[in-house]
Amino acid sequence: MNIIESLHWRYATKKFDNKKILSQEKIDILTEAFNLTATSYGLQPLKLVVIKNKDLQKELTPHSWNQQQVADASHVLVFCIEKTIGEQYISKYFDNVKEIRDTPEEILKPFKEHLVDSFTYKSPEEISNWAAKQAYLALGNILTVCAIEKIDSCPMEGFIPEKYDEVLNLNDLGLTSVLVLPIGYRAEDDMFSEFKKVRRPIKDTIITI
Repeated sequence: MNIIESLHWRYATKKFDNKKILSQEKIDILTEAFNLTATSYGLQPLKLVVIKNKDLQKELTPHSWNQQQVADASHVLVFCIEKTIGEQYISKYFDNVKEIRDTPEEILKPFKEHLVDSFTYKSPEEISNWAAKQAYLALGNILTVCAIEKIDSCPMEGFIPEKYDEVLNLNDLGLTSVLVLPIGYRAEDDMFSEFKKVRRPIKDTIITI
């Protein structure tokens, strides 16, 4: 399938076949795609929790408004953001740039100082909102890759982040959950897989100037 056909094939899966499990090769593709997602300033204020433990998935289901996809999916991806993004985090990013690209310190220093100064004046809420936007970028990227790889998925905002953070011990890692994505293979009797996509006409969504 070409990419447009793949996007037509994709839908928010309502029922997964709980007997079908994604290969490690497929998971590796998704984690690599996550890591390659574009983020603001390249700071990657994100981490991805990959859950393949069925008992844990069942435990998380009540905290997902009892959406059965969480229990039945092959894996559940939890998109998380860093709770603290300040001078130390930004400096570590620039150290990585310097190591990978061998960029001289005098070239990196002005932009580094600008970012540190900018984030110093942001409130914790502003930083959290900014980081959450990066999580949505990652989710969009992963949804497209899933479609291309013929992996079914169901993006979710309908869950209780505080409960996920507690069950997954995310607070101890300096993280908080933002989005959930069960992935796997659709059940043969999921009637939603046969529904036509409902989208506004392109003429109503595209403005060419």
